[in-house]
Amino acid sequence: MVIAIDGPAASGKGTLARRLARHLGRPHLDTGLLYRAVARDMLDREEPLSDAALAARAAAALDTARLDDPRLRSREMGEAASIVSTFAAVRETLLGFQRRFARQEGGAVLDGRDIGTVVCPDADLKLYVTASPEERARRRQRELAQTGEPSDFETVLADIRRRDARDQGRPNAPLRMAEDAVLLDTTALDADAAFAEALRIVRTRLDV
Repeated sequence: MVIAIDGPAASGKGTLARRLARHLGRPHLDTGLLYRAVARDMLDREEPLSDAALAARAAAALDTARLDDPRLRSREMGEAASIVSTFAAVRETLLGFQRRFARQEGGAVLDGRDIGTVVCPDADLKLYVTASPEERARRRQRELAQTGEPSDFETVLADIRRRDARDQGRPNAPLRMAEDAVLLDTTALDADAAFAEALRIVRTRLDV
């Protein structure tokens, strides 16, 4: 059973995916961490994020055992990831790992930007999780505050809008809702309510 969860930044898809995976007893992969890790490795080597060849090399050498690095959750890495993720060679290199993860026995829950459209187009269930830019900015601001990273709402909102434009406008695997995905708008839902609705959809569609 493969569940693909896509959506823009700070829509709540990551939290939702983790909770669903835990509830269903399935492994979970936040695919965005792969791109953040590529960006981290490049920044650690002081390599320009705009260099597609260096980004592809970093993706090929990526150590997936280091995806628990707390630095990957920072605003800096989120912005950096949205740059390296535009490169076709980076996406192609990471695609194999994502598909192998999904194919493991029993299936998995994956979240990202192109899971239902590119990584797992034959997923048993596809969810597209979204929320208004303003609500997503408020959520991101709260997350940053919890980590002690200072943030200004208007700055965070501008970051959200810029990432949306970059994710939706890139030529390679742009962010979009798969035709057979179920839309889940979490603007007016807290984490518990969003989880309850997602679980209802899972049980209805997959009979689990």
